[in-house]
Amino acid sequence: MHRLRRSAKGGLQSVADLIWPPRSLISGERQGLGGGLSADELAQLTFLEAGCRRCARPFEFDMGADVTCPACIAKAPNWDEARAAVIYDQGSRPLILNLKHGGHRDGLPLLSSWMARAGADLLARTDWLVPVPLHYTRLVRRGFNQAAWLAQSIGRQAGRPVSVDGLIRRRRTPPQGGKSVRQRRRNVAGAFVVRPDRCRQIEGHTITLVDDVMTTGATARACTRALKAAGAEKVNLLVLARVVRSEDMTI
Repeated sequence: MHRLRRSAKGGLQSVADLIWPPRSLISGERQGLGGGLSADELAQLTFLEAGCRRCARPFEFDMGADVTCPACIAKAPNWDEARAAVIYDQGSRPLILNLKHGGHRDGLPLLSSWMARAGADLLARTDWLVPVPLHYTRLVRRGFNQAAWLAQSIGRQAGRPVSVDGLIRRRRTPPQGGKSVRQRRRNVAGAFVVRPDRCRQIEGHTITLVDDVMTTGATARACTRALKAAGAEKVNLLVLARVVRSEDMTI
C-alpha cells in the first residue's frame, strides 16, 4: 500500500510538471521536466566531494574520507567533524541569497538533499540536529530562520530529530560581514546558550549543528562551546556552503 501511495504521488507530480513546468531556482525561467536547476546552472556549482574531516576545507585531490588538513592538525577547531555540500561562489551564491534573504522555501528539498548526502556519515551518528539560532528580535523582523528550515528538511530526509530551539542567541550581535577573523570571534563570544529545558536533549548526545554558510567558523565555534558546556558528547557541523579562499586549498 505504501508503495502504491508513493507511486500515485509520483504520477501526480509528473502530471503537475507537465501542466505547470517547474522554474529554475536561480533564473526563475521555466525549464521543462525535472525542476530545481538547469544543466548549465548545475554545472556552475562546485560540490565538495573531498575535504578535511575536521573543517571541510577542500583538497585538490581525493585524499580519502578520514584525512585532516595541516591547519587542523596544527590547531583543530572545537567541534569534532565538519561537512559542507558546496563551495560558496558565483554558482551557489544566488541559491544561498534566495534562501537567506529572500526566504524562498521552494529550493529546500534540493538544498537539504545535498547536505544530507554530504553529511550522511555524520547523520548516521547524530542524536539531535540543532540549527544555528537567530536573536529573537531578528527572527521577528525576518520571520524565519533559514538554518532551522534546513535542519528540519534534513531531519525529515534522514529520520533524525531536530531541536529547533535547543540553542538560543541571548545577545543580539551585529552582522559578521566585513569583519576580520578576530572581530568575528569577539562579536559572537558568549552569544549562545543551551535552553535550560533542552539540556536533556544535549547532555551525553552527539549533536549535528546546522547552518547555511561557514565563513571563518567563528559562529560555529561559539555554538559548539555552548553545546559542549551543556554536556554534548560530540558536536559536528553540517553546512550548505563553505567559503573557500585560495589559501584554504590543500593538496
